[in-house]
Amino acid sequence: MRHVILTAAGAALLFAGSAGAQNGRTLDTFVTEANRIPQNPTAVLRSDTRRLFGEVRTGLTTVLARVQADRAAGLTPPACPPEAIDLNPRQLLTFLNAIPQARRARMSVTEGLQAWMAERYPCEG
Repeated sequence: MRHVILTAAGAALLFAGSAGAQNGRTLDTFVTEANRIPQNPTAVLRSDTRRLFGEVRTGLTTVLARVQADRAAGLTPPACPPEAIDLNPRQLLTFLNAIPQARRARMSVTEGLQAWMAERYPCEG
């Protein structure tokens, strides 16, 4: 399976746990909570940071599994990421914040991550 390389400093500051991904939280709820996380080194000590990070990890794993399944089936995947992904949490959060609130309210965290990945790593042709 693909390896996701997270930029160490930023990933821990903005995101963290998969509990929210399992309970059907919307992307809007996720973004609202992520925006409240302080941008400092102590943020990694917060349980909400770890939980949000897990949601991102779970969502990316789901998107990457779909990419692999689509490729194996001969379909065009939603994104064509390289083997290693460099995730800058601030850039990701900026992208997610740019999605209109009304749309975020209807999206899952995984759908938001898929949209980010599709924009960042579009498939050729």
